[in-house]
Amino acid sequence: MDSKEKEINENEINKNKIFSNVIFVTIGAMISCLLWGSAYPMIKLGYREFQISSDMMASQILFAGIRFTLAGILAILLGCIIQRKVLIPKKSSMPMIMKLSLFQTTLQYFFFYVGLAHTTGVRASIIQGTNVFVVLVVAGLIFKQEKISFAKAFGCIAGFVGVVLVSVTDGGVGSGNVILGDLFIFLSTVAYASSSVLLKEYTKKEDPVILSGYQFIVGGLCMTMVGLLMGGRLETVTTRGVIDLIYLAFVSAVAYSLWGILMKHNPVSRISVFGFLTPIFGVITSIILLNEGASFGVIHLAALILVCTGIFIVNKANK
Repeated sequence: MDSKEKEINENEINKNKIFSNVIFVTIGAMISCLLWGSAYPMIKLGYREFQISSDMMASQILFAGIRFTLAGILAILLGCIIQRKVLIPKKSSMPMIMKLSLFQTTLQYFFFYVGLAHTTGVRASIIQGTNVFVVLVVAGLIFKQEKISFAKAFGCIAGFVGVVLVSVTDGGVGSGNVILGDLFIFLSTVAYASSSVLLKEYTKKEDPVILSGYQFIVGGLCMTMVGLLMGGRLETVTTRGVIDLIYLAFVSAVAYSLWGILMKHNPVSRISVFGFLTPIFGVITSIILLNEGASFGVIHLAALILVCTGIFIVNKANK
């Protein structure tokens, strides 16, 4: 091995050490979860600014499509700047990008955006917090990637009890359309689980930033066209609405890219344990930005605690 190859290998080892450093992992994972959690109220605020009501499904899809197209472009641009090279996917990576865009963007966020229009930010963040359990079930029972132990099963039960609590509560935080609200939010977690299992395999062959960025662009353009063909329009455009849209694009670009990098350089259990912070940040930001705290009661607090406890149990067992 010549000196140049040795230097390249040493640089690669040092980079991996940075991405595995406990401080970097903790801060990076918390930033991702905070960004994801803040997306719940920001989407609802965006609906208000663009005057998209709960029955305007085509406009909701269009809003999501524009967000993720921008997110994909932003993710690729940031990746090019950080890595100091043009990020272009390999020809063999295109089928992977298409599959990811179907599950991670198109299906997940179709259900998520429509569902969020029919429920509250607090309630959606708690239901969405079960995605760790859904990932475990999909990976273990369908793709046979992981064994489901008693502890993991117990964690799943605890989390779903929390979902049941918040779903059957009437009034305030518990109000909303159960089918178009709760069910659609839950279906978005199923799509997310499928994309997570695929991403775990695909990052072995391709850069996670390339996968995230280009699948956002493909999925975003698809949703934009579908929204337009269905008659969706953003007829009311305000400065604040544009800022909300740009922020949501930033959330997707940064959070998913950062999370993908952390997952690539660390054991899955070490990173996924931070997932319990997302519903907490979602509830907190919804209370602050949407003034949903007045209806937040003991049952909803218990549901949130159950969801977070279940996530912790599942990840501890996984470790």
